[in-house]
Amino acid sequence: MADVIGQTAWFGWEGASSIAIGWGGQPGEILALLAGTAFVAGLSRGFSGFGAALIFIPVASAAVGPLLAAPILMVIDWFGSLPILPWAWRHAERGTSLVLALGALLGVPVGLLVLTGVDPVALRWGISLTIFGLVALLASGWRYTGRPHLAVTVVVGSVSGFLNGAAQIGGPPVVAYLLGRAAASAQDLRANIVLYFAYAGIWSAAVFFIAGLLSLQVVMLAVLITPSYVVGTILGMRMFGLASQQTFRRICYALITVAAFAGLPVFR
Repeated sequence: MADVIGQTAWFGWEGASSIAIGWGGQPGEILALLAGTAFVAGLSRGFSGFGAALIFIPVASAAVGPLLAAPILMVIDWFGSLPILPWAWRHAERGTSLVLALGALLGVPVGLLVLTGVDPVALRWGISLTIFGLVALLASGWRYTGRPHLAVTVVVGSVSGFLNGAAQIGGPPVVAYLLGRAAASAQDLRANIVLYFAYAGIWSAAVFFIAGLLSLQVVMLAVLITPSYVVGTILGMRMFGLASQQTFRRICYALITVAAFAGLPVFR
């Protein structure tokens, strides 16, 4: 296990090494940190359908660098989505999810250029500050109240795709947009988000692979973390209905805010 993380967390990118040292630099400690964070992220994902990236990415970026954190989350989120995909397929508005994903086709490559072209420390600042803004957007209760035109849906998907390509944090724009659909229940919202990310994940994986970021080492590390994420996702699914949406979302917002603070370069 330690050998795998030693081969992955510092493979081909010196920036990850310097950042990881700030957390202690021991492979076992980093793996435990990533697995624990993935579990908490999975709880949020399973219950509400979103929030996993906003929790996982800041902490993982501080541990192994943004260039590794993004593809790792993409892999574990695919595995973590498997338990809820059949349910999402039955309840989602498949057309809306697909149009959003088509919009993401435009945004993901641009976001990937940011991920690969920006200094890692500057990118960590950008990720954390963006997450603060996205949490404020969600917590404010603002939602899109216009008609769900095709063009608007594509634009929202593009913005989400850009944020996914840059840091896998593309959920909030989609959530804010879908919340404006008055007829949509909490269950429908959750299903639409899950199905959208399943669609978008296929395209993101292809782009990341072409860019050389979806390496065997990344997949190996993601496989080690996936069980924690899947367990968290399943528990989150079972919690759905046990607590009010408002209560759980407040908890998620608090966790996301803590994770964003933890990801700030001042703590490295």
